[in-house]
Amino acid sequence: MNLRNLHSVYFLGIGGIGMSAIARWFNHLGIPVYGYDKTPSPLTEALQQEGMQVSYADDSSQIPGEFTQEAGEKLVVWTPAVPENSRLYTYFKNNGYTIRKRSAVLGLITKDMESVAVAGTHGKTTTSSMIAHLLKHAGHNTAAFLGGLTQNYQNNLILHDEGSKEAPVVVVEADEFDRSFLQLHPNISIVTSIDPDHLDIYGDAGQLVEGFVSFIRLTNPQGHLFIHHKAYDKIKDLDLGEAAVHLYGLNAGTVHAENIKAGTVSFTFDYVSESHRIDQLELKVPGFHNIENALAAIAVGLHYKLSETAIRAGISSYRGVKRRFECIHSSEKITYIDDYAHHPEEIRAFLESVRAMYPGKKLTAVFQPHLFTRTRDFAKGFSESLSLADEVILLDIYPARELPIPGISSSMLLPDISSPEKQVLARENLLAYLKEIKPEVLVTIGAGDIDRLVIPIAKWIEDGE
Repeated sequence: MNLRNLHSVYFLGIGGIGMSAIARWFNHLGIPVYGYDKTPSPLTEALQQEGMQVSYADDSSQIPGEFTQEAGEKLVVWTPAVPENSRLYTYFKNNGYTIRKRSAVLGLITKDMESVAVAGTHGKTTTSSMIAHLLKHAGHNTAAFLGGLTQNYQNNLILHDEGSKEAPVVVVEADEFDRSFLQLHPNISIVTSIDPDHLDIYGDAGQLVEGFVSFIRLTNPQGHLFIHHKAYDKIKDLDLGEAAVHLYGLNAGTVHAENIKAGTVSFTFDYVSESHRIDQLELKVPGFHNIENALAAIAVGLHYKLSETAIRAGISSYRGVKRRFECIHSSEKITYIDDYAHHPEEIRAFLESVRAMYPGKKLTAVFQPHLFTRTRDFAKGFSESLSLADEVILLDIYPARELPIPGISSSMLLPDISSPEKQVLARENLLAYLKEIKPEVLVTIGAGDIDRLVIPIAKWIEDGE
């Protein structure tokens, strides 16, 4: 299939962050793009403003006639977030349309380009966007398909210069969900973490590890693997293929950081490897975990011959990804940070960094668990990591693609949370409660629709300043 010769493309689940990046790529090529999503969002509204047609009804009558009736080769791109029993999926299947998963289409788009694929149960969005920014900012011909909206480019798609004589490098976020990353063909692979997750897909942690090892083996034999030392410890005795292996980490690995200093606006550190040392780098996206992400990004930048000056400028100018340690408001009165963390290890890393930034201040965390299965599988881990906050407010579980599981709820996390103040609160009562307690440092955490509370909370804070 030559994707550039398609007549039109329909996306089932076009509002997903990974789906929308591919939709934007087809739209950029001038191929008509249509799609469905369950509910409107700022992202679907942006796609419509860019010229794509989006409907919100799971009904074949809502498919535009231009897609169903006009001649030419057509493609339906599907994400498993839309169930196979949906009316639209059933219609396309029964009428003989070519249906491909998002991951397969991403593999087709990138198969003939030199690619950098970033995998990991957490950290991959920030790391991939940081790599893309370092290369792009340095003038390297770069494209990127990302799992978040970059603050530097206000987009999840970065386009390369097709007129350039320089062969492009494409940076791809390699998603482990549904084993999607096995469709890629990386020249360079990065693995940020291999912590148990998506056990509803993999069954157990051992199967997840096997999935990551299969991804690593896809790396070009003449290529490179940059892997966090803790992730490497879980797979070091397995066959990882022929690519050169490089370990990185905050305080361990051939690539590591020294002289780390945490501030409220930025973190500073020295990059150290066997062949390079770059002192006093300033990263304006705080977090110890973001320094680790930066170590991997810098290592890739050095592989592509970026100068120390270019790397220093790229790291300093990197502004992060929306909903990844995003500081919404900061003043003497209150600080408000929003983060996408939805795994115990992500929450632990996030809260540890917030603690380091604001020592002595009361930390109030609002957390919305994501998925019933994840809450069930990692209940103890969630409780332990959330205990880093002085006060924990739990919202109801965001179900996403799942049906409720009897006995699984946010309240099951409460007994093992050691914070002195803790409760489950209905989301409609959250704002009134925050007004009552007047938090010093407030964080909202989760991958569900908790993001829809960010603007109301920010407005309340700004009105009270």
